[in-house]
Amino acid sequence: MSDGALSQDEIDALLAGVDSGPGGPSPAVSPAPASGSSDTDRNALQAFLASTTDAQASNLSMMAGGATVTISGPQASFTNQDAFLAQLPEQITVVKADFNSGFPGEHMYIMSEDTAKSVAGLINKEENIDLDEMAMSVIGEAMGTIIGSQITALTSKTGNKSIANVPPTANNVPKAVAALPAGNFFCASYQLDLGDGKQNQFWEILGPGVASDIARALNGGAQSSPNMGMGAMPNMGMGGSANMGMGAMPNMGMGAMPNMGMGAMPNMGMGAMPNMGMGAMPMGMGGGANMQNVQFPNLTPGAHVQESGNIGLIMDVFMEMTVELGRTRKLIKDILGMGEGTIIELDKLAGEPVDILVNHKLIAKGEVVVIDENFGVRVTEIVSPMERMTDMA
Repeated sequence: MSDGALSQDEIDALLAGVDSGPGGPSPAVSPAPASGSSDTDRNALQAFLASTTDAQASNLSMMAGGATVTISGPQASFTNQDAFLAQLPEQITVVKADFNSGFPGEHMYIMSEDTAKSVAGLINKEENIDLDEMAMSVIGEAMGTIIGSQITALTSKTGNKSIANVPPTANNVPKAVAALPAGNFFCASYQLDLGDGKQNQFWEILGPGVASDIARALNGGAQSSPNMGMGAMPNMGMGGSANMGMGAMPNMGMGAMPNMGMGAMPNMGMGAMPNMGMGAMPMGMGGGANMQNVQFPNLTPGAHVQESGNIGLIMDVFMEMTVELGRTRKLIKDILGMGEGTIIELDKLAGEPVDILVNHKLIAKGEVVVIDENFGVRVTEIVSPMERMTDMA
């Protein structure tokens, strides 16, 4: 790139949409952490991520058929694009897995080509693997298992049950076109041993806003606010209190309440607490409740596939689709002896889903239905890329 021109690899990577995951651009992120908060945030995030490495390694080991996998670290820091790119090889594999609810913001993993080949080769039981579309799918699923263990632990530690990420997508690109977060972002460096004693390095990146939000939640900041006493949490179930000390109103001594009877709270019946769970009403007993809509996490379909390149050119190509009721094996003499009325027993149990094949490759399962006078099949399950890969092996 000394002449300022983009190479073909860089152009291909830009056309493939490296800087956006499935569903469009990265979710909006919160403001960057305030000056002076980096050390506090870094320590909280590093301690949390270190507590999840055993679960991550276990999940990756199961995906690799029981191979011994260990993950150590991380070493965490806040860095910027120039400083981070300086430590990367020229060609890298980027796995985008932005959080889209709970703590929405930029999230990705980065590894060298060699590490990506090692991960895909271990799971696919293949040496000298090429980083083709199938390998990228395998790497995306592998990092998805790591993210799953992180989300489970983060939900447990913060109480935030709405945490979710977009389906991970992996791309092998020149480092110059990797869409890193702007400003000072969080970077965690891990060492990955895939059972051969060789240390493979990979990095986890969090945008500055999501890093700050998660660190604040880990430190308890997401459940607290100024002028609050012990155990005070807004909008909680029975037993919590909003912005108050125990039994006291904000900025008051215990039990001191202006213009109220003993134990009473403004516009409430005895024992009622604002915006709370069962039995709590913000007005007198029997008064109208101040209700809000329940906020549920976004539901992200598990099968969003990003169209890239020139796939539109083949969208009108016909492919053979077959529904397979079952299979069996027979001796030639048994086949030659078949006649009208012969019953052939298949390997499927009654009521089991039938297989849906495209060009003789299993892609889904379903149940047989009758449409007018014709048979049909209702899709009940889409086969994962890992299962499809296993069938092709």
